[in-house]
Amino acid sequence: MSDNTEQVYYPSRYVIDGMVGSGKNGIVMKAWDTQTGQYVAIKKLKQPFENPSFARRTFRELRFLKSINHKNVIKLLDAYTPQNNFYEFRDVYYVMEFINTNLSSEISLPRHHDQLCCPLRDQEHLTFIMYQILCGVNHLQKCKIMHRDLCPENICFSGKVVKILGFGLACPQNSVALTGYVTGRPYRAPEILLQTNYDERADVWSIGCIFAELIKKHVMFLGQNHLNQWEKIIECLGTPNSSFIESIPNPSINAMVRSFPIFPPKAWENLFPDSLFFLDRRSNNFTASNARDLISKMLVIDPNYRISIQDALKHPYVRLWRKEEEVNAPAMPIYDAKIDGVQYNVETWKRKDFSKSV
Repeated sequence: MSDNTEQVYYPSRYVIDGMVGSGKNGIVMKAWDTQTGQYVAIKKLKQPFENPSFARRTFRELRFLKSINHKNVIKLLDAYTPQNNFYEFRDVYYVMEFINTNLSSEISLPRHHDQLCCPLRDQEHLTFIMYQILCGVNHLQKCKIMHRDLCPENICFSGKVVKILGFGLACPQNSVALTGYVTGRPYRAPEILLQTNYDERADVWSIGCIFAELIKKHVMFLGQNHLNQWEKIIECLGTPNSSFIESIPNPSINAMVRSFPIFPPKAWENLFPDSLFFLDRRSNNFTASNARDLISKMLVIDPNYRISIQDALKHPYVRLWRKEEEVNAPAMPIYDAKIDGVQYNVETWKRKDFSKSV
């Protein structure tokens, strides 16, 4: 095994070709796999066993990645540890498909004069991107998984194929260990901001924020803190009705929400004017009105009235691309949510992870 200045260890079959990313969950290197003749991404987890919560998160991520099999979700090729026995076990590495372009880099590209303001090549390309994101998240939901960290950086694409990655904060639906510190603030659903119960519909809100950002080429809701984030949301979408506010269980948050001015909703035609779209005249599906309609159904403050992933996949804006073998690819629940409620210590979680990493 070899190492570099980052203290990254890798089997001799891999030739490291530099670091491609570093974040709160770990560092990612690009490597050439001499056995398969292709590039791969090697991710070293950051502090996977610092405490029981981190250890549980590592167990979840490894379990999810080893089990999910869908064309729009990143594929785990291998998992390993440089330690030879459980008592020395402290590092976890993932070997995954390598894709060097994510939606964040696409959003930041200069506007092309012949495309007006659309960040992608044309509306047809954008609808196909959105269809694949919905397909991937739909598959996760069929596997009873909430991603909880959907953002442009965690959605990559190569050619025309989209891959969802970044499962460090993913958890099973109906988990008894849900936390509020998930998803980057600009993509965090209102129900999470307000510390109410949340479910897989929170991922739909995140997708809506990503969709809006792809069109506008800037973040839709950019608050400086969670209070300002809420204000940014209601300035655009309007103050929710009293029944929603009454459902907020935390008294201090309830009072905070009531303290804000009453904002009327802005018209979607003003939030997303026609000038933002490269209007594709080859199909009536790829229209500004269809795009606005889908975004308006995703960015609904009350999750009870937010569109589901399944209904979004039937929407005219993306329906043209629908293939039943992609939408309804076989999926099985792969994680018992009850285990999240078990108070294992770090050593017990490590033992479960070690058996899957060697």
